[in-house]
Amino acid sequence: MKKLWLSFHYATEGLIQALKSERNLRIHIFSAVIVVIFGFLCKISSVEWCILLLTIGGMIVLELINTAIERTVDLATDKIHPLAKQAKDIAAAACFIFAIISVIIGLLIFLPKIT
Repeated sequence: MKKLWLSFHYATEGLIQALKSERNLRIHIFSAVIVVIFGFLCKISSVEWCILLLTIGGMIVLELINTAIERTVDLATDKIHPLAKQAKDIAAAACFIFAIISVIIGLLIFLPKIT
């Protein structure tokens, strides 16, 4: 039980550290809160909630993975290296693509409700 508790503790520490240091993560969390409030106001269906929550969770998880990749690359080398740049850029591209898909999902869910 102690190991389980420690794993939750470490995960919470990681989340807090990421929230303190990563502007994009804070933007995603803020956006998620607004979207959830909008979901309640628009009375979206259970299926729409599932899609929305999976999308929000996916974006936050992907941003955390991106942060972990960036930190790992920074730890591996303090020099500017083409492969280090590629690793960071590719991880950022994954976040960017998922953010675009998230906006499209949001539009598909909310546009019919507000028009």
